[in-house]
Amino acid sequence: MPKLTDTQTLILSRAANRPDNLAMPLPEGLHGAAAKMSVSTMIAQGWLEEVDADMRNGEPLWRETGDGHATTLVVTDAGMLAVGIEPVVVKTMAAVRNRAAEKASSKIPTLTPTPRSGTKQAEVIALLQRPEGASIGEIVERTGWAPHSARGMISGVLSKKFGLAVTSAKQADRGRVYRIDQQSI
Repeated sequence: MPKLTDTQTLILSRAANRPDNLAMPLPEGLHGAAAKMSVSTMIAQGWLEEVDADMRNGEPLWRETGDGHATTLVVTDAGMLAVGIEPVVVKTMAAVRNRAAEKASSKIPTLTPTPRSGTKQAEVIALLQRPEGASIGEIVERTGWAPHSARGMISGVLSKKFGLAVTSAKQADRGRVYRIDQQSI
């Protein structure tokens, strides 16, 4: 077994006992340059690994990478062995993380959301399902929304969330007219 400092032993032991094998949060009082030096040494030794943080599940952050991503620290097989723990749990959590990443990168939604009847969303869908479709002005008039909200509803909710194929065409008398492709329903 390698020679570990008390701080390294504490970080690795805590991470090994967490179900997700996260090394974060670090022990109380360890921050700044001391935390960076300790973690950098453990990463160099192969005991910790930086992985993308799952912000939706509230994983604690180690650092932000500057490109809008955040990372957290996970104990590796070598880190588990360094504190005398069998790394089976690490392999299981790695498999779970990989499955979650594959699922997130897949464009196939797991649940298909449906709009509630009697809502403004349902009104907009009804307008766009008409053969003549609807312009942003008509949607704004019917719903009372601002034009940017109507466009956001079309691109964000209808296209991305509900997976409806919304087409648009410019008409001389009405401006840009949006329609839901009936085959996407």
